[in-house]
Amino acid sequence: MLRFLTAGESHGKGLIGIVEGMPAGVYISKEEIDMELKRRQMGYGRGGRMKIESDEVEILSGIRWGKTLGSPIAFFIKNRDWENWKEAMNPDKAFENSHPCVTKPRPGHADLAGFIKYQHSDIRNVLERSSARETAMRVAVGALAKQFLKIFDIKIGSFVTGIGPVCQELQTAYLNEKQLLELSVLSEDSPVRCPWKDTEEKFINVIDQAIKNGDSVGGCFVVFATGVPVGLGSYVHWDRKLDSRIAMGIMSIQAIKAVEIGDGVIVGKKFGSEVMDEIFFDDFFYRKTNHMGGIEGGVSNGMPVIVKATMKPIPTLRKPLKSVDVFTKEVSLASYERSDICAVPAAAVIGEAVLAWHIAEAFLEKFGGDSLQEIESNFYYYQKQIKEIKR
Repeated sequence: MLRFLTAGESHGKGLIGIVEGMPAGVYISKEEIDMELKRRQMGYGRGGRMKIESDEVEILSGIRWGKTLGSPIAFFIKNRDWENWKEAMNPDKAFENSHPCVTKPRPGHADLAGFIKYQHSDIRNVLERSSARETAMRVAVGALAKQFLKIFDIKIGSFVTGIGPVCQELQTAYLNEKQLLELSVLSEDSPVRCPWKDTEEKFINVIDQAIKNGDSVGGCFVVFATGVPVGLGSYVHWDRKLDSRIAMGIMSIQAIKAVEIGDGVIVGKKFGSEVMDEIFFDDFFYRKTNHMGGIEGGVSNGMPVIVKATMKPIPTLRKPLKSVDVFTKEVSLASYERSDICAVPAAAVIGEAVLAWHIAEAFLEKFGGDSLQEIESNFYYYQKQIKEIKR
């Protein structure tokens, strides 16, 4: 079983990630992991934290001479901002009360619910872990999965389709693998991960308006996987369905409030004859459309796996909304923490990492083994067998 854990606070010493279940013999490039971390930090509308941090992974275990050992892999990402928070976030009791408590929860954040649930005396105990800073480690973990999937020619990409009220209308059902990959490549050169130049300018204008107003803005993005073989996931149990696991993973990204597989929302407004992806055969089964986003009945069907997600505006505002002090119960303005104005481009990169992880997870369940050689043997034998389907 492939699984991971993360630990660490936003302004603590750093983030820790432990991966279990990655087979032995997989070549891993630290440089490629660092490149993914850099991609996460980019994007128009990011906050001051990105000027401090320059994320880089330190590999602590599980990899020797560039190859996985089959043992747990441990990563560490240093928080450079720790230098400014050594007293406020110190684990030693001697530093207790060295920093003012946060007592005014932000609407839309985990602040109040977490404060009540864990019976804290300082909202900082909530916001430090609920912060999207945690996603830096998830990108590192996802980069590991990406490098594994690349061996089997499974590629992951993303692009942004909407910022605030401006949205590029797009039915992904009519995009083939080549077109999806081209859109992702084009988005790499955009400060808002938008592959359409005319729309990119509109996105930037919306973010500028939010900056001017002391506000924040959310948006939508697409993340996809090409080259996914038929048969990942299962229809036999609810918790083995590939789409349900992907949806859970994408929804777990901070500030994501809606997830679609394929043209999820659109298909609910159509007749079945308009959106079911008809089946054809030429050497192997194929479809000309992909409204279902590459998954039917919880199982990958050989088409690109396509996921759409919607991110709410960041809850931290430079012009804070009304709140209530948790101790005095007096009406006040919410606390302000240094934050982004728009993080949708970064969320798309995080979405790539999450999708890569769940595809790799399902792939290893289907073709699993202790070594890369064993997995390759299982995979290529399966590919041969399904090409020879007989009655």
